[in-house]
Amino acid sequence: MFLDDDDRVQCLAVVGSIVDASSIVVHAYALVTTHVHLLLTSATTGSISRATCRLGERYVPAFNRKHGRTGTLWDGRFRSCRVGGDSHLLQVDRHIEPNPVRAAMVTDAEAFPWSSVHANLGTRTDTMVVSHDLFTRFIAGHDGRHAWRAWQRSGIPDHELARARDPLNLERALGSPQFQRMVAGTLNRPAHCRPLGTLRGLANPDDR
Repeated sequence: MFLDDDDRVQCLAVVGSIVDASSIVVHAYALVTTHVHLLLTSATTGSISRATCRLGERYVPAFNRKHGRTGTLWDGRFRSCRVGGDSHLLQVDRHIEPNPVRAAMVTDAEAFPWSSVHANLGTRTDTMVVSHDLFTRFIAGHDGRHAWRAWQRSGIPDHELARARDPLNLERALGSPQFQRMVAGTLNRPAHCRPLGTLRGLANPDDR
């Protein structure tokens, strides 16, 4: 998705303008080489799908013109999962912002300029990011942003990383069984993942 930093600047500008014109709120993001991670809240059904479509309509032609290429840029439709519950939402944030570290792009999340970690840690202004209420309560209930920084740097165990990735790969719901049942009833389709042992055939995409 990105061949240089100017591409990331362009993508952020497009995402920012789309967010400003919609009911979507950005809580966390990371722009790595091959894809974008986003943690979003939307008050309107279908708004995230429409926003993703607009991103493709605006970013891809600009990318193609700049780099002298044609055709599509995405390898398919975007993947998403609904997130419910305090611990699960913070887990997703913890998955997104250290993503460049797991991809061996940097050794510390704060060394990567193209993520929301700086806004959420209060080290840089980013008008596109609105810290989630759960994050704000986490900061207030612990030793400020130092606790959040330490929690991120402690790394994510493989089983926790799988719990965050599997619902995304399968487009299921991440949350308690009660939340998954609610989502399944609303969408009239399965919202839970099968036991991890049945998912071994799923290859995790390259984080980079």
